[in-house]
Amino acid sequence: MAQMDLGAFSVSLSVKDLAASRAFCEKLGFEMMGGEPDQNWCILKNGDHVIGLFQGMFEGNILTFNPGWDQSAQNTDTFTDVRELQKQLKADGLPLMSEADDASDGPASLMLQDPDGNTILIDQHR
Repeated sequence: MAQMDLGAFSVSLSVKDLAASRAFCEKLGFEMMGGEPDQNWCILKNGDHVIGLFQGMFEGNILTFNPGWDQSAQNTDTFTDVRELQKQLKADGLPLMSEADDASDGPASLMLQDPDGNTILIDQHR
């Protein structure tokens, strides 16, 4: 099977107290790289490791991939469009929880679950 270029990887955590979770992550060496704490979310980075903290936005934790971005949320020269990834996933028989509109271009996303029920979000911002 050919390797899929999924883009940047991060873990999106559903947290109970954004400030407490952010302070904890900062003690692990993570620094704020984006987000809007006033809107109950922030993105933290330590080296190439990225964690998104989200309070009251979704249940459970999500493995997030961003086609077209590197680990610093900068555009990559080339990338595999989310709609192409979607075609590959469907061809491999994976059921999707949500899909990108095949007729669209630009930003789009899809969601699926692994065999253990972990949610995977492929979220293209460009």
